[in-house]
Amino acid sequence: MPEQPVTSLTRVELLFLKERIERWIRFGRPVAEQVHDRRRRTVMFAPGAVFAFIRWRAEDYGTVDSRIAVLRAVAPGAPFTTYPEVAPGAEVLLDVSGWARVQAVLEAIDGVERVGVRPELAAPDYWLHVGARVGVGLPARPYSTRRHRAWLLRKAIFS
Repeated sequence: MPEQPVTSLTRVELLFLKERIERWIRFGRPVAEQVHDRRRRTVMFAPGAVFAFIRWRAEDYGTVDSRIAVLRAVAPGAPFTTYPEVAPGAEVLLDVSGWARVQAVLEAIDGVERVGVRPELAAPDYWLHVGARVGVGLPARPYSTRRHRAWLLRKAIFS
């Protein structure tokens, strides 16, 4: 894979403070990583890369915030949405908060993996579907090899 200029990469700041803050990538293929110290690192994604970013925060009395987003890294000059800890921003395919919803999205990710597809290669419209369904308290439809094949054919036609 040709090396991408650093300015064209989407950067995600990850952090681990035991029992306080966790920011991590559930799926996705970073093209670069910069370790700042034992608790902080930055991962970088090429334009078009899809990844899941989880943010969790707690205080003395328990969890304060649980959130998962499925994001697509953008090319320089392309429109994007700003998102915490993601620079410059990304295309938001899914963004839910609350542990029950985060858990439902994690189950959808597991379902994609069960059919033998890496989640970052699944159809982007599937993540839009999952976010819409889970966001209103409904279960997401399962991902299938048939849906994945349709996505690959559609992608081949339009690229």
